[in-house]
Amino acid sequence: MKSAKNILQPEHKPLKTALLVLDDCNTLSFAAAVDPMRAANRLADRHAFDWDYVTAQDRPAMLTSGLNVPGIPLARLEGCELLIVVAGFNLARHATPSLLGGLRRIAASGAAMAGIDGGPWLLAEAGLLDGHPATTHWEDLESFSARFPAVDLRADRYVVSGNRFTSGGATPAIEMMLRIIAARHGAGFAARVAGLFLYDGPAAAPRPQSRLGTHRHNALTAKANALMETAMDDPLPLSEIATRLGASTRTLQQQFRLRLGTTPQDHYLQLRLAEARRLVTDTDLPLMEIAMATGFASQSSFARAFRTAHGMAARDLRQHRATAAE
Repeated sequence: MKSAKNILQPEHKPLKTALLVLDDCNTLSFAAAVDPMRAANRLADRHAFDWDYVTAQDRPAMLTSGLNVPGIPLARLEGCELLIVVAGFNLARHATPSLLGGLRRIAASGAAMAGIDGGPWLLAEAGLLDGHPATTHWEDLESFSARFPAVDLRADRYVVSGNRFTSGGATPAIEMMLRIIAARHGAGFAARVAGLFLYDGPAAAPRPQSRLGTHRHNALTAKANALMETAMDDPLPLSEIATRLGASTRTLQQQFRLRLGTTPQDHYLQLRLAEARRLVTDTDLPLMEIAMATGFASQSSFARAFRTAHGMAARDLRQHRATAAE
C-alpha cells in the first residue's frame, strides 16, 4: 500500500479527482461535490481540480431525478488523488464485492477517500473507515453505528480524519469541499467560491446575500461582515464598526483571527474585491465606476489591488470572459 498524499496542503497543481456516482443518489449531493470544483476552476481561471466521473458498472449511473451520468467504470479507473463516493439509496445492493474491491484498490494506491450521503456507508463496508472518526446521513446514524463498530461515528455535518472525508448530506458536502479548497488555495479563495453559492453556513441567520461565505463566522464577526457589506463604496473605519457592535477594536481583531484566520481589514478588502470582480464580469460598468462603487479612491489603487487579488487586470479579465462567452 502506498503512503497517502496529504491533499490538505497548499498546492497549485490540479487535484486529480474521481467522482464515483452510484445509481439512486440524489442530484443535490452530486452537485454539492461537483459545483465547488467547477466554481474553483472558474475563479482561478485555471484547473484547481481535474475530475472524471466514474460508475460502478459499464453504463451510466441513474440519479433519483432521472439524470444519467456516464463515466469510466470503476474497474478501469487507473488512479486518482481523491476519490469521492456519492451514494443514496439501496446501499446494500450497491455494496458488491467488485465495488468494495475497487474502493480498496484505489485506497491502497494512496488516494484520499471521501463519502457523501450514503458514500460513507460504502467506505465503511469496504473497511476503509475502521479506526477513523466519520459521519454519515443523519437517518442512518443508528444503523451505521451498529453495523460498523470499528468506526468512530460522529453526529457531525462532516468529518476529516487524515485522508478520509465523510459528509452527512449535500449541504455539509459543500462545507467539506470548501475545507479542501481552503487548505489548498487559501481561506480567502475558498470564501470567494462560497460566495458564488450565496452560502452563509449552518450557523448563520438568514439574511441578504453574502459575497464571501460566512461558514466560520460567529455572531460578532457575522454582524461585522453585514455592516461591511452595506458600506462597500465608502468603507467604514474599523473603530466605527466596533463601536456600532458594542465591542472593542481589539476584540474584533481577535475574533476575526480566531474565526476566519484573517484581520477585519483584510476581510473587508476581500469583500470589496469580490464585489469588484462580480461587477467586472457580470456588468458593463466602466472600471472607474466599479472602483468607486467598491471604495477605491483612484483607478490606479483599484487596479493594483484587483490584480493582486485576482491574478490579472480587471480589463483583461473582462475581455477574457467576453471571449470565452463567444
